[in-house]
Amino acid sequence: MAKGYGKMGGGRPMGNPGAMRQQLLDMQKKIEEEQTKLADALVTATVGGGAVKITMTGDQVCKSISIDPDFLKDTDAEMLQDILLSGINMALDQSRKLQEEKMSPFTGGLSGLGLGF
Repeated sequence: MAKGYGKMGGGRPMGNPGAMRQQLLDMQKKIEEEQTKLADALVTATVGGGAVKITMTGDQVCKSISIDPDFLKDTDAEMLQDILLSGINMALDQSRKLQEEKMSPFTGGLSGLGLGF
């Protein structure tokens, strides 16, 4: 019989499964804590020369849209739609970037475990 044949993991030592399980549980707890912080974190995108402000959480929930009333005096519906679309996309980008910054230590750790993240 070939050396290592029939052994789990191709003959590599398994290590301490209890310790690995605890590490995964600790990581899961830290991820959940960071996700809670992201839900509370706010990013704000400003467009239209400051006339429109869109605030979003770190988990991509739009919290508010503020439009300067003076801006509406000289704006038609199509322009307002374009500015809102631009601002929402900008806020989403900021929120995703924040999420990536905060979660990358965890996703990097998971890829080290061979989970393919």
